[in-house]
Amino acid sequence: MTLPRAMNHVGITVPDIDAAVAWYRDVIGCYVLAHPSELNDEGTHVGNAVKDIFGKDFGGLKIAHLSTADGVGIELFQFTKPKTYAPDNTFEYWRTGIFHICITAVDIEATAKQIEASGGKLMSKIWKLFSNKDYKVCYCRDPWGTIIELSSHSYVQVWSNLEEPYKV
Repeated sequence: MTLPRAMNHVGITVPDIDAAVAWYRDVIGCYVLAHPSELNDEGTHVGNAVKDIFGKDFGGLKIAHLSTADGVGIELFQFTKPKTYAPDNTFEYWRTGIFHICITAVDIEATAKQIEASGGKLMSKIWKLFSNKDYKVCYCRDPWGTIIELSSHSYVQVWSNLEEPYKV
């Protein structure tokens, strides 16, 4: 039997790493573990590792490390070669792969307002998930297009022990 593993971190690409570090710190409430630094394809051990990970076209990036209150990391990347770009549509939920991250925010209304006031965007209303519980969610977007779901309660609290979750 394979035991459950812990979520370690999520990597997010942004076009302005300094602004993103400040935004995720001030709006989402992340702790900054390591401020932005540069990594390049310069033949060092780390340079060789990132070249292996990102491939032959990789030339350089800026990287910063943050953490949520429960210790899940947010690793921010700003690629310098090739240069990071933001596509027009970052909400292609139908394609494979991760399409959002979720942050637990006890005061979902205040957090959603703060996201909107700081350059992000509200993508949905705040919805009560079930008629018999006060679990709320909404979808937002950070200023660079990353989709952020806000949840008023932890994932385990919301989804554990529901007999028919979508019937309530």
